Amino acid sequence: MMFWVGDHPPRHVHVLKDRRLVAKVELDTNLTVMEGRITRRIREILKDLKKEGLLK
Repeated sequence: MMFWVGDHPPRHVHVLKDRRLVAKVELDTNLTVMEGRITRRIREILKDLKKEGLLK
């Protein structure tokens, strides 16, 4: 997963697998998938990272 502070709006993360883009997920909403697809496991990981304050 990649995240850049100060990246262009909307704030989002890129989810990668084997260097390939799997999904772009918006952080300001309830983890809206902007592009691609995410699994339940990826959604839970992102929720946990937000809850822990690692994705603000």
